[in-house]
Amino acid sequence: MILASLIERGFDVSVPFGGGQPYDLMLDLGGWEVLKVQCKTGWQAKGCITFNTRSTDHGQGRRPYFGLAHIFAVYFPLTRSVYLVPLDAVGGFRGWLRLEPPRNNQQKGIRFAADFGIDQWPIVRLLEAKREAEVTAEPELNFA
Repeated sequence: MILASLIERGFDVSVPFGGGQPYDLMLDLGGWEVLKVQCKTGWQAKGCITFNTRSTDHGQGRRPYFGLAHIFAVYFPLTRSVYLVPLDAVGGFRGWLRLEPPRNNQQKGIRFAADFGIDQWPIVRLLEAKREAEVTAEPELNFA
């Protein structure tokens, strides 16, 4: 559904050949710019869409995607919706996108799903998300 949604909106999308890549799709943003997309399925919990934000790298445990992908694409089957969520917009082991306002009317620090809908993402915003992901990527350890 994510792939179809991206193509439907005119994006050039590639699927990595082979296995073991830390991302599921690549978007061609023009020139040399490629956005690595990690696809997730979201489910409803406490008025939110929630999704895993860590990979299960067999043998190494759960790892964050910093330095491995640029953005999450989240498919929410309940509404057949797709959301694009930058890595730096989530923390911990789960991402949360609020579907309904909080009962206490809190606004600060709330990520509303509507702000991350796929139609909210022109190429300029995707390029910004890519650059942010590259700046905030955790450095790789080199023991050579």
